[in-house]
Amino acid sequence: MATVIFFHSVYGLRQLEHEAVERVQAAGHKAFAPDLYDGLIARSIEEGFAFKDEIGWPTICEQAEWALAGLPASTVLAGFSMGAAVAASLWPKRRETAGILFLHGIASIIENARKGLPLQLHLAEPDPFESEEDVADWRRVVDRSGLAAEIFRYPGDGGHLYTDASLPDYDAKAADLTWKRVISFLDAIDAKA
Repeated sequence: MATVIFFHSVYGLRQLEHEAVERVQAAGHKAFAPDLYDGLIARSIEEGFAFKDEIGWPTICEQAEWALAGLPASTVLAGFSMGAAVAASLWPKRRETAGILFLHGIASIIENARKGLPLQLHLAEPDPFESEEDVADWRRVVDRSGLAAEIFRYPGDGGHLYTDASLPDYDAKAADLTWKRVISFLDAIDAKA
């Protein structure tokens, strides 16, 4: 079984992350979703950014690192939107990770990434927070990295956090396909272990 840790979006730890953990566990994997905001949950994206700024990026990343203590070195690093950047910030310290999973946001690719490391990106098309130019630049970096990357775009009526049923962004069809692909990704990681 694969082990995965999901880092939450700028909104804080909400039902989206709890449901992600439940889905992954129901598929036979271990999953965790730490609270990097100490219980704060934003009612709007603006409030979420205010919480992020108030807590501070270094503290958020430090809390994420503490959440990984005791988990296997191979733990898959996953994140929703801002959480993708949190996962990316930990990647250099977790070189033995079995995979990288970015949901709703592109994030940095580390230099000298392990060749063949599985990576999945799931992103709305278009995405209001990720310009097409930024996504194209990111793809070029990924292509040069040697990662075993799968990039999935979801055109349609959904918005940035299209897997979040509590938001107007929600797109049930795209969300369902995303979770099928995520489970297949984790199953493949488990099969290689």
